[in-house]
Amino acid sequence: MTFWNGVLWLHLLGMAFFVGGQLMLAAVVVPALRGLKDREPLRATARRFGIGSGIAFVVLIATGAALASHEHKWSDSTLHVKMGLIALVVVLIGAHARRPQSHVLDGLVFALSLAIVWLGVVVGS
Repeated sequence: MTFWNGVLWLHLLGMAFFVGGQLMLAAVVVPALRGLKDREPLRATARRFGIGSGIAFVVLIATGAALASHEHKWSDSTLHVKMGLIALVVVLIGAHARRPQSHVLDGLVFALSLAIVWLGVVVGS
C-alpha cells in the first residue's frame, strides 16, 4: 500500500461517513424518532451527526485537494463541476442549520451529495 492509497482510503472513508450518515438519518433515525413527543433525542442525534459530518468534510477537502494535485486533475472540467456542487452543498447546509425542519433542504443536500459521489467516480477513473 502506498501513501496515496492511504489518502484515497481516507477520502472514501470521509465520503462514506458523510453520505452514508445522511442515508441512515433519512431512512432510519428520523422516522424512528419523529413520533417522540420529546424532540431532544432527535436534536442530539442531528448535532452529533453534524459534528461528525464537519470532520468528514474537512477530511474530504484535504484529501481531495491532495489527490487532485497528485493526479494533476485541477484542469479537469468534471472536477470543476464537482467543486461547484460542493460549494452549493455548503450553502445548503448553512441554510439547513437555520431551518432544520426543511425537508426540501435535506433532500437537496442528499441528492447533490450523491451527484458529487458520482462525479468523484468519473474524475477518479
